[in-house]
Amino acid sequence: MNEFTHKGKNKKEFVKYIFNDISTTYDFLNHFLSLGIDIIWRKKFIKSLGFSKDDKVLDVATGTGDVAFAIKKKYKSEIIGLDLSINMLDIAKKKSKKMNAEDIVFMEGDAENLPFDDNAFNKLVISYGLRNLGDCKKGLEEFYRVLKPNSKIGILEFLHPKSTIISKLFKFYFNNILPRVASLFSNSKAYRYLPESVENFMTPNELKILLEEVGFKNVSCNNLTFGITTIVNAEK
Repeated sequence: MNEFTHKGKNKKEFVKYIFNDISTTYDFLNHFLSLGIDIIWRKKFIKSLGFSKDDKVLDVATGTGDVAFAIKKKYKSEIIGLDLSINMLDIAKKKSKKMNAEDIVFMEGDAENLPFDDNAFNKLVISYGLRNLGDCKKGLEEFYRVLKPNSKIGILEFLHPKSTIISKLFKFYFNNILPRVASLFSNSKAYRYLPESVENFMTPNELKILLEEVGFKNVSCNNLTFGITTIVNAEK
């Protein structure tokens, strides 16, 4: 029995609310609850996309900007970070000043209704945000629209892992331990929503099929850490 809604406008409003609510503890809890491995996942994710300094990059669901900053540090690409949560964006902007990365543009916006022209970007990335969309297919159609021909999309996400001993242990941690530990630092529903949202999301193969339906080609899935998280890359 689900506690939360996982489709539609109500979901988007809820996601916006919880991320505004947890913005001040988000970075700390991300690194703490993942034992720091989320940093390694992001590095592998970024490496998989082959950025260059000439790329124009859209980072959807940028949050506090960790992926955008990691790309900028290594590749000096032109980057726009977009998110529904104004509080998360405020933190990203403060971080950009400390990191001397104020040329990254952080803006409020809806992934399902992107405020950009067709064929505007060389790369589009979304890290742990696809699962939070109210209409995943609509979001992917928007991603396809704003990407230039022969450009790339990168998705880093918690998808249903294959049933292994490690995945079962992770699932137990994710569903039972993580929300309890997070509750010591935050009163938000966010860390109860997180495992439930993964349970209600797609498998890597289902996401691959949906990407192809939208028009993407050369879809590849790369499982990290025994399938706990997955990198999905595709081309327009």
